[in-house]
Amino acid sequence: MATRTIPRPAAAVAVALCAAAALLAACAGASSAAGCRKHVAKITEYGAVGDGKCLNTAAFAKAVADLSERARDGGAALVVPRGKWLTGPFNLTSHFTLYLDEGAEILASQDMKDWPLIAPLPSYGRGRDEPGPRYSNFIAGSNLTDVIISGKNGTINGQGQVWWDKYHAKELKFTRGYLLELLYSDNIIISNVTFVDAPSWNLHPTYCTNVTISGVTILAPVNSPNTDGIDPDSSSHVKIEDCYIVSGDDCIAVKSGWDEYGIKFNMPSQHILIRRLTCISPTSAMIALGSEMSGGIRDVRAEDNVAINTESAVRVKSGMGRGGFVKDIFVRGLSLHTMKWVFWMTGNYGQHPDNSSNPNAKPEVTGINYSDVFAENVTMAGRMEGIPNDPYTGICISNVTALLAPDAKKLQWNCTDVKGVTYGVTPKPCPELGAEGKPCAFPEEELVIGPQELPKCTY
Repeated sequence: MATRTIPRPAAAVAVALCAAAALLAACAGASSAAGCRKHVAKITEYGAVGDGKCLNTAAFAKAVADLSERARDGGAALVVPRGKWLTGPFNLTSHFTLYLDEGAEILASQDMKDWPLIAPLPSYGRGRDEPGPRYSNFIAGSNLTDVIISGKNGTINGQGQVWWDKYHAKELKFTRGYLLELLYSDNIIISNVTFVDAPSWNLHPTYCTNVTISGVTILAPVNSPNTDGIDPDSSSHVKIEDCYIVSGDDCIAVKSGWDEYGIKFNMPSQHILIRRLTCISPTSAMIALGSEMSGGIRDVRAEDNVAINTESAVRVKSGMGRGGFVKDIFVRGLSLHTMKWVFWMTGNYGQHPDNSSNPNAKPEVTGINYSDVFAENVTMAGRMEGIPNDPYTGICISNVTALLAPDAKKLQWNCTDVKGVTYGVTPKPCPELGAEGKPCAFPEEELVIGPQELPKCTY
């Protein structure tokens, strides 16, 4: 993206104005608002200016560092008020709330010099887009506990167009950063915030436990590259509920590491609840399981979800070389409107991190349950592709009605290397799934994740 050169006198004036605004903000004093955290401060107290032009990276870093010293004494909250707050990447701390007030928008810097390089994830062994390290994530943290990102539906804007353009032009030497990535952390709550135009994936809780993502809106152009909505990765006890996602890739993708690196790291994603999601993604899935699933995925429960103009519903993505497993998946209560495929399983996902992947590492896919599905304007009911000599087994599909689009395929089911049963499915399923079964299972016991009620804190 071209940058406009400011003549030196004008640049000096701009710097002076920013400095003056920062001084006024710093003199405003600490917030006296009471809330759930004992210590509360506004980003303006650290010299930040919300004009969308002044770069506030130092202010965010200073604020988090200062509040981290007080966080153990009743917790700390950083309030971002109305305005446009331009900043480079910054980290969070423990016992901490990042609170975006109404009309607040945190803008990611579009200058790649503001994004340092960081190490690849150990369960991936390299960057996802390119070998070697990767660009830092916009908001990040590692080994944290008790972190909340919330507010009055403020916005975190990745301003990703510059990254998408460079990605399409093959001008990036390293993998794009994610809008939010937390590592090795627990007791995380993300609620009532809008995420817009991520450089790549939006929310990436990785090696985390007890994560609640509720009432979140995620928006990206449907043709933007790899802008996954929420990707729990080698994480346990994750609840995603009441979210609205428009994406250029999977709305939700459950992952657990890539080929031999994920096998070695050996940390599954498990005990994941996804409910009342609304997804729009014309070229990808509402919920994907994989493709990076080499540490295993199990006990995923998806219920009462809606997809509109989306390529597929709950899709299994794997392939030879992945290893790992996808099992004990329970899906019920889907409402689908304009779908390319209702059911899609892929056993030939061929992207591998390097030449050291074991081509004989077979994934185990079994115990996949779908029930109570209504779909309309459907091109094809099912595309079910397992792996030769490694079939996907234990598939159960029950109580399904798929109403066909005017240009629907004549062949409604295409099944290879899969085995399972069906009950009350229209159109009539393929012979591989033709055995008469009974209504599919869904666990009776509740999966308890996070607090029963979200904190009702205002600052």
